[in-house]
Amino acid sequence: MRILHTMLRVGNLERSLAFYTEVLGMRLLRRQDYPDGRFTLAFVGYGDEAETAVLELTHNWDTAAYELGNAFGHVAIAVPDAYAACAAIRERGGKVVRDAGPMKHGSTVIAFVEDPDGYKIELIQRKD
Repeated sequence: MRILHTMLRVGNLERSLAFYTEVLGMRLLRRQDYPDGRFTLAFVGYGDEAETAVLELTHNWDTAAYELGNAFGHVAIAVPDAYAACAAIRERGGKVVRDAGPMKHGSTVIAFVEDPDGYKIELIQRKD
């Protein structure tokens, strides 16, 4: 068994695709409209779905925004340098909500960015 994807509901698919592909550097892997159900699914990620977990962005055509609630935490992404990643994300118009630095009570360097719908993305600096 393995994790295939995590689904996030998004209010504006084009805006979300721009964030995940242009700001975070993921690739659009596939996209499918379902007119009878009035929704679109778009899968984004850093690798092939057959090998890696990806994000499924679900856009319900009649819903412009969602309340995130307090149960969802974040999606985590490994990066070689969290400081450089934050700088690049800001340069590409992304929103950094916690600058890179050691996590509380630990030494792992992390940062948080926020996507257009308010979902948090944690950047975790890999230890080489």
